[in-house]
Amino acid sequence: MIRLLILTVLIVLFWLWSGSFKKAYKTGKIVPSRFQLMGEISLNFVRTSIAHEQLGKKDGDRFLPLLTTIFFLVLGMNITGVIPALNISGTSVIGLPLVLALAAYVTFIYAGMKKHGFGFFKNSLFPAGVPAPFYILVTPIEFLSTFILRPVTLALRLMMNMIAGHLLLVLCFSATHFFFFSSQVDGLTRLFGGGTFLFGFAFTLFEILVAFLQAYVFTLLTTVYIQLAMADEH
Repeated sequence: MIRLLILTVLIVLFWLWSGSFKKAYKTGKIVPSRFQLMGEISLNFVRTSIAHEQLGKKDGDRFLPLLTTIFFLVLGMNITGVIPALNISGTSVIGLPLVLALAAYVTFIYAGMKKHGFGFFKNSLFPAGVPAPFYILVTPIEFLSTFILRPVTLALRLMMNMIAGHLLLVLCFSATHFFFFSSQVDGLTRLFGGGTFLFGFAFTLFEILVAFLQAYVFTLLTTVYIQLAMADEH
C-alpha cells in the first residue's frame, strides 16, 4: 500500500513538473515558479552531480532516465519511514531493494556488452596484467565481486539501513508512550518520557538525512558500476 501510494505521488509530481517546464518553454517565462525551481534543482542534481560527473555528458544523458527513476524512487520510499501514519520505509522490506538492485545489475551488464561485446566478461574475469597462473585465484574472486556481490550488497545496504532507522524510531517512541501512558506517571517517568521523545525527534531528523543519503549512494554506485563496465580497463 505504501509503495503504491509513493509511486502515485511520484508519477503525479513528475507529471506536474513536466507540465510546468512545457508551459515555461512555450510562454518564454524567464523567472521560474518555486515549484518549477524545485523540480529543476532536484533533476539537475541527479543529472550533473551523479550522471555527468561519473559517465560524462553523452553517456550520462543516455542513462539519466534510469538513474533519475532510481534516485527519486528510493528517496520517496525511504522518506515514508518518518511520515506519521505510515511509519515504515518502502525499502525496509527486501522486495523493492532486490528489484532496484536487479535493474542496476542488468543495466551495467548491458552497458558493458554494448561497449565491449563478450569482451566485457573477459575483461571482468581476466584482468590485464595479471600473470596467467594467478587467474586460478583472481577469476573466481572477480566473478564473485562483480556479478554476485554487487547486486546483493546494493540491496542489503539499502534495506539494512532503513530497518535500523525504523527500529531506533520504534524504540524511542515506544518508550515515550510507555513512560507517559503505560506506567504510573510521576515527575521522574515524565522526565524519562521527555528524554526518549527528544531522542526520537533527533533520530527522526537523522533518518531524513539518511533517506537522502541512501538514495544518493544507491544511485551513485549504480552509476559507478555502469562506468566500470564501459571502461577500457577493469
